[in-house]
Amino acid sequence: MQRYFASYSTENNCFFITGEDFHHISKVMRMKEKDEIICVSENQKTALCSIAEISTDQVIASVIQWKEESVELSVSVTIVSGLPKGDKIEWIIQKGTELGASKFIPFTADRSIVKWDGKKADKKINRWQKIAKEAAEQSHRTIIPEIMQPVNLQSLLNYAEGYDVKLVAYEEEARLGEDKVLVSSLKELEKGGSLLVVFGPEGGLSTGEVEKLKACGFRLCGLGPRILRTETAPLYLLSAVSYHLELLR
Repeated sequence: MQRYFASYSTENNCFFITGEDFHHISKVMRMKEKDEIICVSENQKTALCSIAEISTDQVIASVIQWKEESVELSVSVTIVSGLPKGDKIEWIIQKGTELGASKFIPFTADRSIVKWDGKKADKKINRWQKIAKEAAEQSHRTIIPEIMQPVNLQSLLNYAEGYDVKLVAYEEEARLGEDKVLVSSLKELEKGGSLLVVFGPEGGLSTGEVEKLKACGFRLCGLGPRILRTETAPLYLLSAVSYHLELLR
């Protein structure tokens, strides 16, 4: 059954669907009145709905039954990715959304080959946000992860101050066989807590970046004994979080 994030009206007990989702329902799926869909409200509530009206620019869907769903991770996980080449950041956002990330922050690292073009910033962010939305719908999430504007190191350090646990996935720790930091850090997380993890670009993080991150309370952790690609490492981390917080509890 098709799933859409939409605006909910308590007064009418219905959802209003516009924009691309309206086009998808009316033109792509060619749905009719009384067809059923799943809608998710701004406060993360999910409902089985029946299409009540399809006008020239919106779909109105009446709530049939509210659904009890518990699909989100019990902690908020932010993925910070050193800007990689090509479309790897899109892969990270899509698959990271499916695995439960709540926020993505592109990071202009010392070794990032990609140079951020401010003129194209809004266009790229809009595309990435669309990818996150579609992945959230596909994986039956109740929130759409936020995609932030790319930041430099100092902005990242300032932003990270409010997080409960801050980690850096560092390949040198993996080479040393260090796996206790990740495990112990996940054990510290409580329901409602927040975790921020930094991943370097293809060339990894520079020594200077690592030292500055450590000085601001970040812990270095390995992700198993193997060296992972920049687009694979965030998925490993999110899978580990899910295993520890959902399957072991």
